[in-house]
Amino acid sequence: MSLSLNGLSNDRRVSRQIAIGVFCVFLSGGLEAADWSIWRGPARNGIADETNWNPAAIDGGAKIAWKKNVGQGDSAVSVDSGRLFTMGNRQKRDTISCLAARTGTPVWEHSYACKPGSYPGPRATPVLDGGNVYTLGRDGQLLCLGADDGKVIWERNVRDEFGAKAVRWGFASSPYIDGDVVLVNVGRYGVAVNKKDGKKVWASPSDTCGYATPVLFDHGGQRIAAMFGAKALYAVDAGSGKLLWSVGWETSYDVNAADPIVSGDRVFISSGYNRGGTLLEMGPAGAKKLWENKNMRCHFGTCVLLEGYLYGIDGNTGKGSLKCVEFSTGKVVWEQKLGFGALMLAGRRLIVLNERGQLFIADAVPTGYKELSQCLALPSKGAKCWTAPVLCNGYIYCRNSRGDMVAVDVSE
Repeated sequence: MSLSLNGLSNDRRVSRQIAIGVFCVFLSGGLEAADWSIWRGPARNGIADETNWNPAAIDGGAKIAWKKNVGQGDSAVSVDSGRLFTMGNRQKRDTISCLAARTGTPVWEHSYACKPGSYPGPRATPVLDGGNVYTLGRDGQLLCLGADDGKVIWERNVRDEFGAKAVRWGFASSPYIDGDVVLVNVGRYGVAVNKKDGKKVWASPSDTCGYATPVLFDHGGQRIAAMFGAKALYAVDAGSGKLLWSVGWETSYDVNAADPIVSGDRVFISSGYNRGGTLLEMGPAGAKKLWENKNMRCHFGTCVLLEGYLYGIDGNTGKGSLKCVEFSTGKVVWEQKLGFGALMLAGRRLIVLNERGQLFIADAVPTGYKELSQCLALPSKGAKCWTAPVLCNGYIYCRNSRGDMVAVDVSE
């Protein structure tokens, strides 16, 4: 089998396809259950239903299946059909990478010119849909590529084309695919384009956006997009872009970054810089606050909600703690000082990666912090682990801001 490598083209784009990498995907086992092909997982809630893993596997140290540098940035991973997708910045070019999920072998890459910026690199996570991968760059580059080969199907700059204002640390919204529409948090309360050709469906007024990903849900017979903007939470008709209602929420530096959490007719939002969080109850024409306090201050990472309790990282970079907070009241149930970081949930097990690269696995129970195992998964001197870990098919994928990525084997 020959190696096929397409080098740099004369324009600003490069798409490299590595045939041997594709071969390795099939050698490594092909399609497995429990893919994680979109931001925050199949249910978009940060929770995996995976059972084929061992929470005690990291006791005594991490078993690293592979390690690779994917470029500067904080993009998480999506895993689909034995392939892993992520983004990073190398030499002033944003790069979308497709790797064999079991080996880290490159399958293809596509890059385009983009200055790395302050706290360098892309923040959004690629999402998979219908054999394509969709990405958003820190300067508004929205792309649709073939997942098999990385060839560009369409691309457009949603910042420039819709007159959206640039954000200080780059656009961070992962694309949200809803039917035939791609939504991103750009402009005052979002932009929507057709997923097949990238043509405009609707666009909100020019303004600064927040850093969170849209969250879509059904309420009162409407399909609603919750957009956590720079100054407010916006509820938008997902089909037309019509603003339904908003609740003001201002945070230092406009860093509203954690995704809203929707449960029934209630929405939880939270921000760092000592802003805190609030639980809203939605009605026919708006939303009212049920409670507001400073018990959960999510700087970047989004909480997970399980059986009436929020589990999340409270506090800003450099300091933080894992907390369990009662959803209905906002009361702190327990707190464990693990440091700042991000998390996900697998069944009833919390998987927490702190910014120093320490990995913790604990029971998600309101009775107290019950650690099962921990290890130093990704030594990150000079870099920070702010990206949520992802468990998929027996591997936990961890990444730091320098672009170092490891696959930690926790298979049974």
